[in-house]
Amino acid sequence: QVQLEESGGGLVQAGGSLRLSCTAPGFNLDYYAITWLRQAPGKEREGVSCISSMNGRIYYADSVKGRFTVSRDNAKNTAYLQMNSLKPEDAAVYYCATDTLSNCRGLLMPTYDFWGQGTQVTVSS
Repeated sequence: QVQLEESGGGLVQAGGSLRLSCTAPGFNLDYYAITWLRQAPGKEREGVSCISSMNGRIYYADSVKGRFTVSRDNAKNTAYLQMNSLKPEDAAVYYCATDTLSNCRGLLMPTYDFWGQGTQVTVSS
């Protein structure tokens, strides 16, 4: 069973930055689109960003455009989510996931093949 692993979450003051990482030990992420999602208590899951593998396309939720940057380093088998100018409403558990397709189909799909366990992001006001 493939397990993605997120890291980099933590507590940060509003206006601060965090960089999340997503890797998959024993599984090559190079060929697949990676989606970052988040879920806050009592709220629905939200697609935050998606980075394709083959066509280079990147997507962001309107709520994070201009503040978050998604990237990937295939040599390290890792995807990143750089989060700047964090707001209290960004606080959530952040997950990375893949549906093992090469290109993003959207920001939030009904199902994903593989997920991570999530990393908590807390933003103090």
